[in-house]
Amino acid sequence: MDETDFWQIIDDTREDAEGDPDEQAERLVERLVQLTPDDVIDFARLFEARFQRAYRTDLWGAAYLLLDGASEDSFDYFRCWLIGQGREVFEGGLHEPDDLADLLPEFDEEEDGEAEDLGYAADEAYEQLTGLPLPEVGERQPARASGAALDFDDPDAMAKRFPKLWERYGD
Repeated sequence: MDETDFWQIIDDTREDAEGDPDEQAERLVERLVQLTPDDVIDFARLFEARFQRAYRTDLWGAAYLLLDGASEDSFDYFRCWLIGQGREVFEGGLHEPDDLADLLPEFDEEEDGEAEDLGYAADEAYEQLTGLPLPEVGERQPARASGAALDFDDPDAMAKRFPKLWERYGD
């Protein structure tokens, strides 16, 4: 499985689920169990690599504004959700987190921004296929998110760093 295959599966399952993250996770498991165990491991590696790439302070700040607060767990679930939005939104958000204001024009903090189950889809599919737990596929997450420190509770700092998101979601 390569990156193109990975993103195609993400896009197909999101479309099949009509954007519902829980439904997308179910569709993703259904899709992955049709693959070989090695392909599921490859998918898990690609997912984990993107999940780790998104462990950044600036992206956490954007999630904090979108979700009206984001604990460490909430940020984990947000990163899974962001991957589930597809390559354009994911890469665009990583390139410039403030652009999520444009990339997610209909973001609803009550329904969007959390997809914990997407992060476990490969684990579930692999176990269904083999009866065994998914092997470790990535490195441990660093103790701290990468990037410059940002005080999420400082309105001036947040408005300056994320002007578009602040306009839509700031206090």
